[in-house]
Amino acid sequence: MNSLNKTFLPSSKYETRNWFIIDCKNQKLGRLSTLIVALLKGKIKPHYYPSTDIGDYIILLNADAIIVNKNSKHYIVNNPGRVGSALTIKNAVDSLPKFTIERAIKGMLSTTETKRLMRRLNIYSGETHPHEAQNPIKLDLNNLSFDNKKVI
Repeated sequence: MNSLNKTFLPSSKYETRNWFIIDCKNQKLGRLSTLIVALLKGKIKPHYYPSTDIGDYIILLNADAIIVNKNSKHYIVNNPGRVGSALTIKNAVDSLPKFTIERAIKGMLSTTETKRLMRRLNIYSGETHPHEAQNPIKLDLNNLSFDNKKVI
């Protein structure tokens, strides 16, 4: 049998999930969300395969300090089209930064992956989080690059 014709499929021994801490302070929403999606899917791992789930857990700190494009307006409309009720419109960027981050990440995921992968994303507006027991790895976003595989 020729060994060149075999496809590598990662088994359960490759399913070691890491916990990462990312500080959102002075980070742009779009660039940060592409990194988060790659970590959630496990695309930075050398044994990545699309049909297997080998993604990691992510803790986002200081979600209030994320940089969002102020020229584009994001609104949340409650009770649209309901007869007899007043419409309430909120500016999503100013009032709900957690919702804005989740919406950006959900837009980059497929519908089949969204529910499963969003469970691994934890967003906090302050510096504290309850996940110290998992020994999370702090990522320095200034030194990351996907081109040279220098992520971890």
